[in-house]
Amino acid sequence: MSEESLLAERFEAERAQLRAVAYRMLGSLAEAEDAVQEAWLKLSRTDVSGVRNLGAWLTTVVGRVCLDQLRSRTSRREDPLPEQEGQVRLPDPVVSGLSTLDPVHEVLVADSVGIALMVVLDTLGPVERLAFVLHDLFEVPFDEIAPILGRTSAATRQLARRARRRVQGATPAADSDVARKREVVDAFLRAARGGDFEALLAVLDPEVVARSDGGALVPSALRRGAAEVAGQAIAFARFAADGRPVLVNGSPGVVSFADGRPLSVMSFTIHDGRITALDVLTDPTRLAALGLTG
Repeated sequence: MSEESLLAERFEAERAQLRAVAYRMLGSLAEAEDAVQEAWLKLSRTDVSGVRNLGAWLTTVVGRVCLDQLRSRTSRREDPLPEQEGQVRLPDPVVSGLSTLDPVHEVLVADSVGIALMVVLDTLGPVERLAFVLHDLFEVPFDEIAPILGRTSAATRQLARRARRRVQGATPAADSDVARKREVVDAFLRAARGGDFEALLAVLDPEVVARSDGGALVPSALRRGAAEVAGQAIAFARFAADGRPVLVNGSPGVVSFADGRPLSVMSFTIHDGRITALDVLTDPTRLAALGLTG
């Protein structure tokens, strides 16, 4: 095997992990893939004969690429924060069949990286997000993260600590029993289809937050409280009428179709048997990019 082929083989062995890092950093499946590809280009042009841990080296490369991308977003101010000025920007959902996750998706959504957590990560500044993602989610030592940020290890540790507090304070707790969560989602769908307001209140947490992202053409929305969310669920029950059970970031969710086209992806955060967060992506452009088939 040639040296180039061997290097490509070693890179492919790391690809899934690198995509997982980039997805948590960027919240975009397409941009995550671009970041991984850029890491390959750098690898192919670099002498890594002296690199003892290629996976760690590639992880820091992807981290740098993602950091640059996040800083570019901030300077352009094209992407609103999840709840900025009434706008909602949801991360790309990772959608799989209900029974099992395929290996690629399983790595992408390991460590319970639900949509609710991804939404909170989007509120972090670029350097905080990098420090938190690499250290807390992928156990990269601070000594290896610090050079990416141009900071000391102590300063990097402080960034991660600050990000951790924000994440823990803003991320709702979630049940882990997939079967039980599916029962709650099914109960929500039955109530929405049947226009049963009281039944919806029974499965919604009193402080539930519902976010919908319709992209450029459809106004996004943020709603709080069981009564308001229940009313909207009934009003938009057409999205639940042809809802099909899936896994969204490893947790029970729903994809709705019309004439073979996806209309929405719904993700649920459930705690103590009640829905605490409902995130709905209805942006037709982004839905089409997910490759969902009816």
